[in-house]
Amino acid sequence: MNFLKAGLLVLFSLSALQVKAQSDTANTKSYADQVMIRVNLDTNIESYVFSEGDGKNVNETILSINNKTKTSFSIDYRIISATISFAPRFLDGNNDEELKGKSSYTDLSFRFFPGRFIQNVYYKNVKGFYVENMKDLSPEWQEGRDPYIKFPDLRVQTFGGSTSYVLNKNFSARSIYTQGEWQYKSCGSWVPFLDYDLTVFRNTIDGVKSKETQYNIGGNIGYFYNWVIGKNVNISPYLALGIGGKFSSYRDFQNGGSKENAQYATIRMQGGLHIGYNTDRFLFGGKMNFKTYAYDQKNNQTVENNNLYGLLYIGYRFAPPKVVKNTYDKIQKKIPVL
Repeated sequence: MNFLKAGLLVLFSLSALQVKAQSDTANTKSYADQVMIRVNLDTNIESYVFSEGDGKNVNETILSINNKTKTSFSIDYRIISATISFAPRFLDGNNDEELKGKSSYTDLSFRFFPGRFIQNVYYKNVKGFYVENMKDLSPEWQEGRDPYIKFPDLRVQTFGGSTSYVLNKNFSARSIYTQGEWQYKSCGSWVPFLDYDLTVFRNTIDGVKSKETQYNIGGNIGYFYNWVIGKNVNISPYLALGIGGKFSSYRDFQNGGSKENAQYATIRMQGGLHIGYNTDRFLFGGKMNFKTYAYDQKNNQTVENNNLYGLLYIGYRFAPPKVVKNTYDKIQKKIPVL
């Protein structure tokens, strides 16, 4: 849990900026009346770390997906932001299936900005894992000569979301999340949020099927800061810490479908850095984000889920076609929150 100590130190260091942030006035320019499209290219590293033992006698097994580069397309209009992601096989790092097996990755997400709330919902489907740290498990193992241990039928499906609230009314979360606004003056805010998901693990080994269903919920507090440099550049770091619970149900179909239930306390941390360049029409930039959570099982076993990625994006804004504007206006009359 060393990452928690480091996270607390950085989080309280960032909180020192809040004094200035509260005195700032966040003059923002909104692009809500424009359609914005973005193309994103990111390195997606999804892994599960299983640790057993304590002290110096800790053995780790790292399961990762083979796809390392992901492409996504985003479209934003009014308070809605939608993104679809996939991992093309033709990109370098996604096509070494002979060594590490075949992996697939699909991600669909929607983000809404009603007032100072931020609501995110998403679906993620990942299939095909391999043991990344073969050298740690077998010192004689050699890259390119010996095969990786593969779990081609291990599939992880996640349905999740998060609900956030921006405490500082002068802070523009959209300028960081989706570049749907531009903030003229540097400003920061504490952002408490609740995240939740339903994750289903399915696997087949030697013809034997297994299934585990996990329910996760956590409360978090994060600090976001948007440092504006000149007229077109912003640098935005953030860090969030949280605690929560995991409720697991495991079923092994070999033993008559017997079910085992378990509950765990979880600890999580996430953070990142965004650097962007913005004009009224064109925008581009990059992000580096990480997300990790861990929980302790019995017999000195610890499980961590780590997600680390860097992202490059380029986007363009334009006036909405009449059919888009008229359709949205009709929907808004029925759903005022939009």
